[in-house]
Amino acid sequence: MAQKVRSCGIITLGAVIYALAFDWFVAPNQIAMGGVTGLAQIVNALVPVLPVGVLSILVNVPLFLAGWRLLGGRLLVSSLYAMAVSSLAIDVIAWMHTFPPMDPILATLYGGAGMGVGLGLVFSQGATTGGTDIIGKLLKLNSPWLPIGKLVMIPDMVVVILAAVVFGTVNAALYGLIQMYLLSKVMDMILYGWDTSRVAYIITDRWEETVQGLLDMNRGVTLLQGKGAYTGAEKQVLLVAFRQREIVPIKRMLREIDPKAFFIVCDAHEILGEGFGDYQKEEI
Repeated sequence: MAQKVRSCGIITLGAVIYALAFDWFVAPNQIAMGGVTGLAQIVNALVPVLPVGVLSILVNVPLFLAGWRLLGGRLLVSSLYAMAVSSLAIDVIAWMHTFPPMDPILATLYGGAGMGVGLGLVFSQGATTGGTDIIGKLLKLNSPWLPIGKLVMIPDMVVVILAAVVFGTVNAALYGLIQMYLLSKVMDMILYGWDTSRVAYIITDRWEETVQGLLDMNRGVTLLQGKGAYTGAEKQVLLVAFRQREIVPIKRMLREIDPKAFFIVCDAHEILGEGFGDYQKEEI
């Protein structure tokens, strides 16, 4: 029960942040936005009497039906709640306060970052705010290796181009594309990027001492068989996962043991297992 309350609270916070970013930065500056909110924004520009939030709810109905059939009831319930909160919050905030226009670059940057944080929080709980978020979830069923932020950008770009036509300016689309890119990057950072982990390959003739040094640092090591292409000499390649803060002690250890060791560091998108993250029932 406590976990459900916590999840509901995070979804609510994310939905409100998303709505605030839209009303504060996007709407007053007529920045073309993707997704169902962008479609609602277009209709609102043509027929101002229709609020953006209400329009978002109406457009989302067929998408939620598709999401329910393909993604299950749990997604439907949590996403319906997130969509309702974000849509109503957009209209309530707009009713309570009218934000003045600002420098479009600032609006683009802060709007994209704010909505990215909001959507990231919502997605972290296995929900969506509807619209192209659901399309992104559906696309991820066939492309599970792609980050959700990039998948959401695909249908969003179509809406941004349409919004530029309605607003009658290419600038609206150009700002919108920048905002979408920033939104997707921030959302992926919220979902995947807090884990600043790295993976390293170490090639050294003194691999036994290096392994012991890594084990003393409580880092697991995997030994891979390698062979030098030029010399034909057999080599032990050490594969080790570690957190970013541990890179300096590892480099210091290598310098002491074997200053000629090859040390190749790669970014790790996410690491699950002992000493790192846990496997979740519903991976994003």
